[in-house]
Amino acid sequence: MKPGGWDTSDSNVGLCASCSHAKSVLHPRQGEPYLQCALSKDDPDYPRYPRLPVMSCDGFEQKKGPVV
Repeated sequence: MKPGGWDTSDSNVGLCASCSHAKSVLHPRQGEPYLQCALSKDDPDYPRYPRLPVMSCDGFEQKKGPVV
């Protein structure tokens, strides 16, 4: 894991590490990052905080440009 975010090679994260809908959020008290799925705002089929690692997802879209 990168400081303040997720490493795209992190096998504990799965597809979310390189998905355009995943947002890395820092826990306000513990300071540890967790992933939030933006698709969950409009579609209840997607969990707000997916159980990791995500190995398959119908909403997966590869991030464009450099993956951070």
